[in-house]
Formats: sequence, C-alpha cells, structure tokens
Amino acid sequence: MLRLALTLFSLISTTLMGTGVVLVLTMGMDTLTPILGAAVAGFLIALPISWFVAKQIYENA
Repeated sequence: MLRLALTLFSLISTTLMGTGVVLVLTMGMDTLTPILGAAVAGFLIALPISWFVAKQIYENA
C-alpha cells in the first residue's frame, strides 16, 4: 500500500501545489513568500489525502 500511496502522492501533490500557486498568483501575490507558502501547503495537504485514497483503493480492490 505504501508504493501506491507514494505513486498517488506524486500526482496529487503536484496538482495541489500547482493549484495553490496559480491561486496565489491570480490574487496578485507575486513575491516568493506566498508562492512558496502555497507550494508547501499543497505538499503537506497531499500527504493525508494520498494515504486516504490509497487506503480506499486497497480496501475496495
């Protein structure tokens, strides 16, 4: 299950990080701190989401 979670993490984290960065840029925050904060937030939020999705796939397969 760990390998599945890591594979999902690579997809989920890049999606959430990219969404966060685009959101911050559209709000006019174009300095390093908000962009980096959005990327880190997406990375951290992706950890439990990836584990939950992998667990659900593993249990229902």
